[in-house]
Amino acid sequence: MAGTDVKTEAFVLRRTNIGEADRLLDFLTPGGKITALARSVRREKSRLAGGIEMFCLSEITIHQNPKTEKNILTSAKMLKFYQHILSDLDRLELASEIVRKVGRATEQVESQEYFNLVKECHEGLNNPQISTNLIAAWFYFNFASINGEQINLLTDTSGVKLDPETNYVWDSTDKALRPLPQGKIHADEIKLMRLILTSPLNLICRINDIDKIIPEVLYVAKSLNQL
Repeated sequence: MAGTDVKTEAFVLRRTNIGEADRLLDFLTPGGKITALARSVRREKSRLAGGIEMFCLSEITIHQNPKTEKNILTSAKMLKFYQHILSDLDRLELASEIVRKVGRATEQVESQEYFNLVKECHEGLNNPQISTNLIAAWFYFNFASINGEQINLLTDTSGVKLDPETNYVWDSTDKALRPLPQGKIHADEIKLMRLILTSPLNLICRINDIDKIIPEVLYVAKSLNQL
């Protein structure tokens, strides 16, 4: 069979049933998104079925045929199953949203950063000790950054350097902070937002009393994009 075999780690982004037993799969890999056909995967004794579950990291082999321009999944092995995602509704809903948003984004842009983003979020969601609000904020900020959103956490809407003694609100139009005496964003929230954009999730989750400052940070994070 002419063509090339490609072996890679992958997350399943979407599964679509085809015919009586086949399934078309969108995979997120370190090299970008790949769509492949898994033949007879819905049959009871399929050797591929266990490696193409949602919310698991798998090692897959795809046969690429340049003549037919079709990718065929030839092997799939589960490397890690993030079981705690399925045991909590909030975590399942957030994981589904992350996969959906990344799936839509990769229709337009290919970046290795998407794979790393999804992997780190899965690791976080699989840890019951890390709050879903923190994971969501970390995802939204970094997802927006990958998509080219310019987030200003250095100066306010007037171009003045942010002051640790000043209260702020988020201006979603300017994507910057605006001074307001009644504002709920303070020095701690600003520091956390900066850390989220520069540090891995497994380090940020160690910050003490993070639950007290995450609500305003999450509000800002959710406003950053509409994908």
